Amino acid sequence: MATRTRKPVRSEKSSGNVFADLGLPHPGQELLKARLTLQIYRLIKARGLTQTEAGNILGIKQPNVSALMRNRSGTFSVERLLDFLTALGQDVEITVKPTRKEHGEVSVAL
Repeated sequence: MATRTRKPVRSEKSSGNVFADLGLPHPGQELLKARLTLQIYRLIKARGLTQTEAGNILGIKQPNVSALMRNRSGTFSVERLLDFLTALGQDVEITVKPTRKEHGEVSVAL
């Protein structure tokens, strides 16, 4: 029986933002949208809502809720995702402060 030699697995350290690592445009905004969408998903699941019930609360049609539940937030703006969170009974707080870096960054604390 022939022995197999293992090839070393190549990896590189992540920047902490998969969208930046993939070279996508506006990675900070995409990460923000992904995190907001995840929170919306968690709230809908925790309440045991159907997609139709969630759509009625959010003011969107069921197919759009389905897209959100599959983390397909591309069609929704950050502002719209924030509106969904408030419709689901969440308070949203935005804090702006000076940065010590050359450029500021966007982050979400859930």
